[in-house]
Amino acid sequence: MTTFVKIKAIRKSLSRSEAKLADFTLSSPNAIRDLSSIELAKVVNVSQSSVVKFAQKLGYKGYPTFKLAVIDALNHESPEPRLHGKITLNDSLSQIAEKLLASKMSVLTETKNLNEANAFEQAVELLKSAKRILICGLGGSALVGKDFSYKLQKLGMAAIAEPDGHAQLANVATFSKDDLVFAISESGVTREVTEVVVQAKKNGSKVISLTKYGDTPVSSHADVKLFSIAEDESHRLSSILARTGQEFVIDILFIAITQSSRQGRKLLEKTNMVVSDYRHAND
Repeated sequence: MTTFVKIKAIRKSLSRSEAKLADFTLSSPNAIRDLSSIELAKVVNVSQSSVVKFAQKLGYKGYPTFKLAVIDALNHESPEPRLHGKITLNDSLSQIAEKLLASKMSVLTETKNLNEANAFEQAVELLKSAKRILICGLGGSALVGKDFSYKLQKLGMAAIAEPDGHAQLANVATFSKDDLVFAISESGVTREVTEVVVQAKKNGSKVISLTKYGDTPVSSHADVKLFSIAEDESHRLSSILARTGQEFVIDILFIAITQSSRQGRKLLEKTNMVVSDYRHAND
């Protein structure tokens, strides 16, 4: 994950001084090459300690490491966020389609960049080895979770997705070390989902989280952390973009599990054949 991706993902959670440093890094990354931490602090008008804390919040030991990461990121990614026109009431259907397509493409790219291949590999192994899988989430996340449960069931995996928070908590109360919770929360702070993962850990169960980037109440309890782009509240349109990112992650997991499981592939072929035969019989 490049430095620019990290900065854009946590931008809203930064302090005022850190936000100034984030904006300067994204708008003038080449300047970072020639600035010491003291010089950067003066240019941005913050304290030197703010520079160090900003670097550490991004996961670097100090400013020198952060500086090298910025230089490396310049070779792989544009620091400028991809801004797309906001859909308005006056837009034509053609304009709506173009803006929505551009926004979804951006969300897919950013979500891909937020996740390391190693995290996906660990998640696949945990899912494959779990005796039972509870997929929890509310609202739009519950819809994504239900889709994921259907996909996993086609592979012969015991996956359930309950949209009701009380039912989720009741289910996880029976879980043990052989079971797994897949927690989906765009914000990472959904109280009901947090309660489920806390109970899962008390029972010794494994947890995979899918939240916005950064430390959240949900992801802090997870054995494997996966991330998707969270929408700006002021621009939210029925969580369309958030679900796009979440669905991208679960589809990657589904395909990876299918690739690595011969038995799963056979069961998938069987389920597809049964459904196809039924359709043809009723045409």
